[in-house]
Amino acid sequence: MNHRIYPLDRIAITMMVVLTILIGLIIMGGDHAVPIVRDFSWQEKRVGMEDTAFILSFNRTMDWPKVEENLTLTPELPGKLSWSGRRLAYTLTEPMPYGTEFKVQLSQVEEVGLSPTAQPKVMQPFSGTFRSRDRAYAYIGVNGEESGRLILQNLTQDQKTILTPADLVVTEFKPYPYGDRILFSATAKRLVSEGEFNPKLYTVTTGLQTNPPDLNNSSQQPPGEIEEVLDNQRYQILKFDLALDGSRIVVQRALKEGAGLGQVSLWQLPTGKSIQLLEKVEGGNFLIAPDSRSLVIAQGQGLAILPLEGSVNDQPLEFLPKFGMVLSFARDGSAATMLKFNPDFTKSLFLVTTQGQQTELLKTSGSILRATFDPKQRLLYCLLTQVSAGEEYVEIPYLATIDLATQKETRLLNLPNQRDTTMALAPDGSALLFDQAIEASPDYPESSQTNQNGSVTTSNLWILPLDSSNQQPSSVGSGIDPQWLP
Repeated sequence: MNHRIYPLDRIAITMMVVLTILIGLIIMGGDHAVPIVRDFSWQEKRVGMEDTAFILSFNRTMDWPKVEENLTLTPELPGKLSWSGRRLAYTLTEPMPYGTEFKVQLSQVEEVGLSPTAQPKVMQPFSGTFRSRDRAYAYIGVNGEESGRLILQNLTQDQKTILTPADLVVTEFKPYPYGDRILFSATAKRLVSEGEFNPKLYTVTTGLQTNPPDLNNSSQQPPGEIEEVLDNQRYQILKFDLALDGSRIVVQRALKEGAGLGQVSLWQLPTGKSIQLLEKVEGGNFLIAPDSRSLVIAQGQGLAILPLEGSVNDQPLEFLPKFGMVLSFARDGSAATMLKFNPDFTKSLFLVTTQGQQTELLKTSGSILRATFDPKQRLLYCLLTQVSAGEEYVEIPYLATIDLATQKETRLLNLPNQRDTTMALAPDGSALLFDQAIEASPDYPESSQTNQNGSVTTSNLWILPLDSSNQQPSSVGSGIDPQWLP
C-alpha cells in the first residue's frame, strides 16, 4: 500500500519534532523563570483599622528568613511575618496611623533551591504602595448656614464638606464601617421651627476613597448623595444603632396614633430587607454587640443579650443582673464596659469579659459618660464628671484614661463646667475629639438640637493629640457631637 505524505502533514511533523527538542532542552537546562511577587493584597488600596495583615504571593517558594531580613516598609509599620507555601503574611502589631502613604519593598532574596546542585535564583525587585484612610471626622454644625447640618472635616486633605441640605436638621448620626456613608436622623427644618421633632432615617455619602468589599459601593459616589432609609409616618423614631459591620440597624420607635399611642417597640432593619418587629423585646438603653448578630439591652434589673438572627423570641443568650447600662465594646468583642448603679447612689465602671470576668475599674459619686477602648485594648479613654465640693451640686467633666491591667486612673484634661459634652477617640488612637457646647437661652432663639435633646447657640470643637509629648488641645472650629470616621 502506498502511503503518501502531504505537504501539510510534513509541516505538522516538523513542528512536533522542533517542539519536542525545545521541551527537552528546557528540561535539561532547568527552569529559568525569575522569582517574582505575583500579588500584593494591599496594592494601591485604602486600608483602615479592620485591615490587620497584607499578603505577598510569590511564584516560587522563597528563602523566608532572608525575606524577613530584607522586607522594608516606609514609613516603618511594626508587624510580624508568617508564611505558608508561596504566600507571606505581614500582620500588624501596632495601630496603623491614618492619613499616611506606605511603600513596601523587597529585593536581594533568593528562592529555595530545587536541588543541592541547582543555583538558586534571585528574585526580581518588588515595590508596592498603599495608603491608610484619611484622618476625617463628622459633626453637626451650629452656626449660620451650617446650623443643624452634617459636616465632614477631612484633616488629611484639609477640606470641609457640608453633607446634608439646609432644609434638614440632623439630631444624631453613626458612620458606616468603611466611612463611605453615614446613617443619620433628621427632621424637616420647617417642623423644627414649629417646635416639632419627628425625624426620619437617612444615609449620606461622604465621597471618601475607601475599599468596601462590594464592588458597587458608595465610595465611588460624590459626597452628599442622600437616601431615605426609614420614614416617620406611623412611628416616631426615638433611638437607633448601627451594627459594626453595617449589616443591620436597630431602631426604637413609638406609635404616633391609634389604640397603642405612645407605645414603644424595638425593630431591626437588615440591609436589603424590610423592617422587622422584635417581638416581646422591651427595655431601655441598647447597643448592637460587635458580632453584629446580637443586642445588649437594659431589661428590668440588669442587661440582657438577645439574638438578632434566627428566632429573636428565644430566651436571652445571657443575663447580667447587676449592670444597668453597657457603654462600649472592645472591637474584637472580647470585653465590654458596663455601668453599675450602687445603692449608695454612686456609680461603678466595670470591665466584663467574654470569659465571665467582672472587674471594677472605677467608683464615683459623679457620672461616667463615655468609656472607649484604645486600639490596643490596654487603656480606656473616659469622659467622667467630678462633683464639686460646694453646697450646690455641680458636676465638672474631665477626660481621663484607665489602665485595664492596673485599674489606675490618669487625668488628661479638666473641662469647663457644662451639661453636655461628647468625646470620640480616633481609630488609630492618635487623638481625642470633644465639644464644648453653650446652651441656648431666650436671647438666642436660633439654636441646634443636641442628641441629648438640649439646644445650643454655639459649641467649640477641640482635638487633644495623644501621640505626642505636648498633649494640649487645639480648637478646630464650631460644632456638636464630633465623631471620627472609621
